Amino acid sequence: MNKPVNAKFGIGAPVRRKEDPSLITGHGRYVGDITPEGALHAYVLRSAMPHARFTLEGVDAARAAEGVHLVLTAADIPELGLMPTKAVLPQVDGTKHAVPPREVLCSDTVRFIGDAIAFVVADSVEAAKSAAELIEVEYDPLDVVVETADALSDGVPLIWPETGTNLAFELGHGDKAKADAAFADAARVTSIDIVNNRLVSNYMDTRGCVAEYDDRDGRYTLTVGTQGVHGVRDIVAGDILKIDPSRLHVITPDVGGGFGTKIFVYREYPLCLVAAERLGRPVKWISERMEHFVACAQGRDNVTHAEVAMDEEGRFLGLRIDVTANMGAYLHQFAPFIPWVGTSMSTGLYDIEALHVRVRGVFTNTVPTDAYRGAGRPEAAYLIDRLVDKAGVETGLGPAEIRRRNFIPTEKLPYTTPTGRMYDTGEFSAHMDKAMAEADWAGFEARAAEAKARGKYRGIGMSSYIEACAFAGSEEVNMALDPSGKVTLLIGTQTNGQGHATAYAQVAAEILGLDIEEIDVVQGDSDRIATGGGTGGSRSIPLGMPSVDNASRTLAEKIKALAADRLEAGAGDLELADGMVRVVGTDQAVSLSQIAAEASDPADLASQARIKQDEATYPNGTHVCEVEIDPETGVTQVLRYTIVDDFGVTVNPILLAGQVHGGVAQAIGQALMENTVYDEDGQLITASLLDYALPRAEDLPDFDFQTRNVPSTTNALGIKGAGEAGTIGGCGAVMNAVGDALRRGAGVAHIDMPATPERVWSAIRAAHA
Repeated sequence: MNKPVNAKFGIGAPVRRKEDPSLITGHGRYVGDITPEGALHAYVLRSAMPHARFTLEGVDAARAAEGVHLVLTAADIPELGLMPTKAVLPQVDGTKHAVPPREVLCSDTVRFIGDAIAFVVADSVEAAKSAAELIEVEYDPLDVVVETADALSDGVPLIWPETGTNLAFELGHGDKAKADAAFADAARVTSIDIVNNRLVSNYMDTRGCVAEYDDRDGRYTLTVGTQGVHGVRDIVAGDILKIDPSRLHVITPDVGGGFGTKIFVYREYPLCLVAAERLGRPVKWISERMEHFVACAQGRDNVTHAEVAMDEEGRFLGLRIDVTANMGAYLHQFAPFIPWVGTSMSTGLYDIEALHVRVRGVFTNTVPTDAYRGAGRPEAAYLIDRLVDKAGVETGLGPAEIRRRNFIPTEKLPYTTPTGRMYDTGEFSAHMDKAMAEADWAGFEARAAEAKARGKYRGIGMSSYIEACAFAGSEEVNMALDPSGKVTLLIGTQTNGQGHATAYAQVAAEILGLDIEEIDVVQGDSDRIATGGGTGGSRSIPLGMPSVDNASRTLAEKIKALAADRLEAGAGDLELADGMVRVVGTDQAVSLSQIAAEASDPADLASQARIKQDEATYPNGTHVCEVEIDPETGVTQVLRYTIVDDFGVTVNPILLAGQVHGGVAQAIGQALMENTVYDEDGQLITASLLDYALPRAEDLPDFDFQTRNVPSTTNALGIKGAGEAGTIGGCGAVMNAVGDALRRGAGVAHIDMPATPERVWSAIRAAHA
């Protein structure tokens, strides 16, 4: 369980982030800050058409332009492999779905605005852009389809005509016959149609990379903002460059946000490496913010129909779900996995034995989609929460009672869902009750009446969610005591701002008796760190921390063994504190630096651990949101937001709160303002921050965040993971509150995300009409 909050270090201690002094004083070192001597600069010429065959003129003129060193087209890089899809899944018919070719540079056809056509390297970005303007792209336009719901309609244009369909794959979960039988026996059925809007993942520092090649040893170095250097190394080297991964050194410095989108390999990385080798000089590429909107994988974009079967008492008997997931123009790196893993959580916290899910991925002339914070699980949680709320309205049970009546009871845990997910621990009604009490649910009617007197609509909503994260796996840790008495900790996860250096160091520091500043946490270097799974799926702390804990304890025992001879004491009589090894209850001590200086074998100063986890962890919780809507303008204000989460064991409550607050902020953004819009001709309308709204501080309330933790039994330290939870629980709570306000105030039956002022205003006017 958690340590007392006054503990200096260790699990449960509220240690402030050791990373922050550097970052907030401008001493962070991001890819954009790194420009090796003699570096050239790259620019990508991208398609201005959403779907067209094309030819190029003026390439030679571009190559001859002042300051230009290299221009690459598809014809110039025949040796490169395709951009790979690493999630090729078995379909409902037992076959594996096809993967259309995604070229590093398009050879003759572009399929979305921003598809890569040519790569220009010059003395400066400005010179590269000027040269790119000399390349004339002759387009032969083709018809387009952009809307998810239209992709499988009869007669629509085909993105890949050779396949005869825009269906990318058809996956499924559950037992159709069993689900149909449950619906046949139902006393009542509630159904809903939901749009989960497409999002652009806007992190603080845009993607970028610096490529170098050393002809003395034939090795490449790629400095790039990632969520894990090893995955990027293996794909760039093995799949695209077709070289042994040992020839590619990937380094990740500071990273200003990833949100899933920086897990992936993008075209610019191998292009820069090829250019660096051919030119014998470093090549740097940094994405511009507008370019980011067409060059990086986007998220969500599902259209779903769902229905729940109930008995006379409102208890759930069965669930049927039909998801259409927009893949964009290509199957991105892990794209098919996202809706599949998300729908494996379809039943949420509810005791539903009969389930059938159909998931169809579709191609459209849009930017490819892939994992975005939560990666499928926010879509699943949002769907079930909107459906359950509607069932609560239609049965008259209300949002709390319909949930309480259908939650998996604690005595049924561990509980295996119809999709094979094994929930090990939790007390679901308890965290809902606590959240309702903290949010003063009972006092809401008085607040709603007061708002009505002012001409405003007030609404309250909740989301009770569960997610699967920290999937089965492990993370290796290597530690060593150096001559200064400090400890270096190597681990293959990758911080993107979460505070890994603090979290890992505070646990190691407690065990080794050091100050947190004396633990140097190293990530993001594929040469120094042999293996690593990177950061994603809320895996870093749940999978990394047990190995940190184990390696720290092993190193502590080795240090005690070395000190025992010098102090003429048994190892069991020694303690580590303040950088010293002491004989307990005496003043006899020796410093760690002395131990390190006198050790004859480096192995005596090093430790390694890799603690394997066999099952995912399952964070869960309840969010309660309260909103007020101005019917004259359609503006929605989030007034109160209460969170009670079950994260198992909390490592650092400060870091935890930061993760939850950030996740909920992104959920509020999706629910109320963020939306990626293409027009019917395939042009991206929301192509910059002038057109794509993001939440600001004024859009966010003060969060009331608490935990009601039940330790995990699948994790060695009881940790459940928290990085994505805010986005998973947030959208349902906000939109259920918006729906409640609109239903009370104007009789509006349904509204989809994002509930922008224009949409809300229009829904109110339509209801009044």
